[in-house]
Formats: sequence, structure tokens, C-alpha cells
Amino acid sequence: MTLLDFPGKVACTVFLSGCNFRCPFCHNSELLDLDTPGVMDDEALLKFLAGRRGILEGVAFTGGEPLMRRELPQLLAKIKELGFPIKLDTNGAFPSLLKAVVSTGLVDYVAMDIKNSPEKYAQTCGLAEMGWADGAAKPGSLLAKVEESKNFLIAAGAGKLDGVPAIDYEFRTTTVAQLHDAASFAAIGPWIQGAKRYFLQVFTDRDTVPFAGLSAPSDAQMRAYADLVRPYAADVQIRGMN
Repeated sequence: MTLLDFPGKVACTVFLSGCNFRCPFCHNSELLDLDTPGVMDDEALLKFLAGRRGILEGVAFTGGEPLMRRELPQLLAKIKELGFPIKLDTNGAFPSLLKAVVSTGLVDYVAMDIKNSPEKYAQTCGLAEMGWADGAAKPGSLLAKVEESKNFLIAAGAGKLDGVPAIDYEFRTTTVAQLHDAASFAAIGPWIQGAKRYFLQVFTDRDTVPFAGLSAPSDAQMRAYADLVRPYAADVQIRGMN
């Protein structure tokens, strides 16, 4: 049960294994392998949720990367039949499936990671050796797919796409001192221009983080970074700062 993962709702969080990114600051690195054994199958999850109608107000899917699961729409549809709103966390690398679940009304809220500026995306995602060159959004590249997802959410969130229901969404960046600086956010701002909501999240070290020695920026730096993005997004906030 969570009061934080689905804004404004008492929800439960479903963690799905498997991710195509290898972010050095990942909090859920034990879920990176798609074949990680599960603790609950779909049938058990649906039974769990059916017994909590009237208690839970929503279901949040996170990972890993939930959209790696091509069968996800079928599960979301069954959960919607139980009457639950659904929130989806995504890294944006699967725009086709993102568009499908939003366009069919299977998802009510999307939280999409903006890992860094385009120039620093490969390093921040742990994929610098995967053919990303100088931040260029080459056709078919992962960065091009992230950009497609970003643009879709901005347009859909503004109700500008025919046949697509307006979606509530946020962009968010987990901010790490060793990976982000003022130049990062000076570039992120224009890249997400028109965004409805953007959160800078303070990095917190945990045992599950795959790389040691990472730390959060200072509070003053976090405020300065937020100010760099404010001209470009309607609502900019900081999460996790005292």
C-alpha cells in the first residue's frame, strides 16, 4: 500500500521485473532481469485486488520497465474491470505500447522518467555502448523512442490528439550529483517545453543501487536546477528534499 506512488490516491504498487536500461542509480536493480521469479501471478493479483475494492483507490505499475511486458494491456483491462484507476511508470522507450494503453483508456496517469539531457542520456541510462552518438535522436534509436513518448504525453495531456483521451501525467528526473549539473537542466527545460508537471527527485542511496559512491546534489543546487526548468513546464517541484 502506498500514499505516494499514485498522486491523490491510496494505492498498491505492482513491481514488474525486466528493464532495458541499466541506470547506475537504480533503486530496483534486483528487478532488471526479465526472468526474475515472481511472488504473485496475474490470477493471484486480481484476487488480491478484488478483495480490496473499497479500500484501495488505485493500482500503480512500476518496475523494471512495465512496458517490456507485451501482455500488459490484457492485465490492465482486467484491473480496470474491477474498477481501479491505473498509474503507469515508464522510461519512455516503448512508445507504441504507451500509445496503445493510453489511447484505449487503460491508464489514467503516467509518470515518465526524463533521465537527463539528450547529450547525457546514454551515460545516465548505463547504455553508452549501445550506439547512442552525441545525444542524437537517430531514427529507431532508444533516444528517438524516448522523445516520441515525451512528445506523445505532452500532446495527449493537452487534449490535442484526436481519438486519444486526455491523460494526466508527469515527467521526473532522479537527480544525482555525479550525473547531473546546471547544464543538464538548462537543456532538459527546452526539451520538455509545454510539459504539464515536472519533478526533480533527490537521489537517495540504498543497498540495491548498483554503483557505490553516488550522492545527491545540495538543496541549493536542487532549487537552482528547478528554477532552470520552470520557464518551460507548468508545474515544477522537488521531491525528497527536507
